[in-house]
Amino acid sequence: MVFGISDSGVGIAAEDLPHIFDRFYRADRARTRESGGSGLGLAIVQRLVEAQGGRVAVSSAVGQGTTFRVYLPSCVPCPTTP
Repeated sequence: MVFGISDSGVGIAAEDLPHIFDRFYRADRARTRESGGSGLGLAIVQRLVEAQGGRVAVSSAVGQGTTFRVYLPSCVPCPTTP
């Protein structure tokens, strides 16, 4: 199963991409915890997805936006919901 989300925002610089899943990393150096989060969100997403046997991928271009894709293994058979 694959799902993704894209935006048409400012994008992420190529030199920042290898680090965006690191805990406490902020690509925008001007942001602080008060103005832009703790830098934990993507690290948490990556760990949760990997715990399910999946992976997260990102592609981005400055000035063009960013796309995140989450790849999760299919469960066969999937459990039924009561």
